[in-house]
Amino acid sequence: MQHTNTEMNMEACITCENKNCLIKKNSTNPLMEKFLAERHTVKCKKSQQFILEGAPVHGLFFVKKGQIKVVKTGIYGREQILRFAHDGEIIGHRGFGTRKQYPIGALAINETILCNFTNDVLQKMLHEVPDLTFDLMLFYSEELNRSETKVRKFAQMTVREKVIDAFLYIYRKFGQTEEGFFNIQLPRKDYADFAGTTEEQVIRTISSLKKENLLKSKGKKLGIVDTNLLKKEISEHNYFLDS
Repeated sequence: MQHTNTEMNMEACITCENKNCLIKKNSTNPLMEKFLAERHTVKCKKSQQFILEGAPVHGLFFVKKGQIKVVKTGIYGREQILRFAHDGEIIGHRGFGTRKQYPIGALAINETILCNFTNDVLQKMLHEVPDLTFDLMLFYSEELNRSETKVRKFAQMTVREKVIDAFLYIYRKFGQTEEGFFNIQLPRKDYADFAGTTEEQVIRTISSLKKENLLKSKGKKLGIVDTNLLKKEISEHNYFLDS
């Protein structure tokens, strides 16, 4: 993991294309200028872990470019994927605040560039920049709503519905190529770890959905043929556009 110099940080944030990033959104605020100079850039190679579950908290990460998976150790030491993230999203927020250790781990799916602010800098920012504090409060509120909805849905879904829900989530999060495949390549095990089932169940569900012409595959690539038909499969669970 390579840390680069923080020179020209303010200009870098202002010209950043990630408009949904909370730092970018507030970067033109004069109150932010001194804090932007404290930003660190972190470069991760493919499959490199930059947050270790249980490690001391060292601030928040904002994805400048790349794809991330957030994981947690579950029962019997099995890895559970909590969510995926891409450009402009926040990583490590579950450890920010009064916690001393990260309750999750995070690793780069491909080559990724992250922006990092330490706890001390973040706390000063939140005390001195009200607009940023308000935006972060809304972010945590939305995160809580997503978490509660996921727990409720998973308690009621069948295995097939959980796998379909995972595919729709990936579709909403990363979109599809012109060929009709997800803009991210994941092993079947990752789909299983995210859906809370086994790799064998995922493979069987994929096979079934392909026969029904709802899903297509090419090697490791997967793509949804008809999103509206697939949404109907889980419509009773109040499908909504979470990301």
